[in-house]
Amino acid sequence: MQLEQTLNRRHFLAAGGLAITSPLWAESTDKTSRLIKSIQQSTLWDNSDGKSTTWFHPRACMVPQDSAAPMALMTMQSITGSDYFGPVHWTSSDNLGQTWTEPKLVSRLGQRPVPEYKGLRQGVCDVVPEYHPQTKSVLALGHVVFYRGEKFSKQDQLSRYPIYSIRDASGNWSEARKLEWDDPRGSFIYTNNCGQRIVLPNGDILLAFTFGAESKNRSVAGVRCEYDGERLQILDVGPPLELNHGRGLLEPSVTQFQKQFYITIRAEDDRGYVSTSEDGLNWMPKKAWMWDNGEPLSMSTTQQHWLTHSEGLFLVYTRKMEVNRNVIRWRAPLLMARVDPQRMVLIRETEQVVHPLIGDGVKRPDEVPLMGNFHVTNASPHESWVTVGSWMPRRKAVGTVHLARIQWSQPNQLVQNQ
Repeated sequence: MQLEQTLNRRHFLAAGGLAITSPLWAESTDKTSRLIKSIQQSTLWDNSDGKSTTWFHPRACMVPQDSAAPMALMTMQSITGSDYFGPVHWTSSDNLGQTWTEPKLVSRLGQRPVPEYKGLRQGVCDVVPEYHPQTKSVLALGHVVFYRGEKFSKQDQLSRYPIYSIRDASGNWSEARKLEWDDPRGSFIYTNNCGQRIVLPNGDILLAFTFGAESKNRSVAGVRCEYDGERLQILDVGPPLELNHGRGLLEPSVTQFQKQFYITIRAEDDRGYVSTSEDGLNWMPKKAWMWDNGEPLSMSTTQQHWLTHSEGLFLVYTRKMEVNRNVIRWRAPLLMARVDPQRMVLIRETEQVVHPLIGDGVKRPDEVPLMGNFHVTNASPHESWVTVGSWMPRRKAVGTVHLARIQWSQPNQLVQNQ
């Protein structure tokens, strides 16, 4: 039975703060599908009443500790309007995400005036932290953004580029630095915002840029960087993938599964795209995400991310369904399905809910919290997380930070024993 039929029958409605266990793939007999033992959702921060802070962009990484369990380090920002974010904060957990410290400011990733443009302020957003074992540091990589007043400044967004800060083994954050790329193809924007990346065995970092000389028809390309714990520098940029529609190709995320590299890409033509590569730089022609029966998924300009287990590759995403047909960009519920890595398609019978739709996506869509900005973390060999900051832009930006625990029936050999 397809998940959409199940959702239509059950009308997934959830109260704020309620822990929910998602249905398993009871009807699937595929061995890899049974990798998932359970999915449990919980609330980390709740501002559904509008009396505190709506946290957004919650993204975590695991930091090994010498004499204790790994620490989960999460970065996040407040949100008060469309693309208007406060300074970057960090929080941590030493008990596998059961409790978290009070968010603290990363002062180097705050806001500052732009002297040449009166009233314009520069900030940082879309930050992704990732632990780098070779240097025992955390690289927090986002990109620059410009605000005027309490809003995203549409009229004078200057050139946009990646910004990063480094947290060393002692917990100190470095100054904010620009990842330099002197290429006219990225004169309007080049960025890895919200993107998953890979630390290679020699310490190099593999990621992907979305870039363009103007706002429309951006390209995506693989990027290999050198990183020594103090500086991030580009070594090589591969040939581009292209889409001449809207803003083009956006928010690429990369992963590696069984010696092959994979990339998933947001687009604005009601599709998401996927490609493969042997080296992470030279990508095969992209193809739209489809089900294993050849039917394309309808996706509305929203990011997708990888959930990678040693025994199976999964995609986390949103798509158009009957239950969310009036929700902005169909950004709830948050779903996952297993990938057929040879055919580069999703196996439809394996689809299930990661974070459920809250409310009525047909009759009262403005009261449905949106879940389009999320992150995946392999927290231990036995558990992976999907964190998301949900919010209601037409209800005074109230929202909640959710964490879904995906518990594995087999250890994930990609994660060091913890």
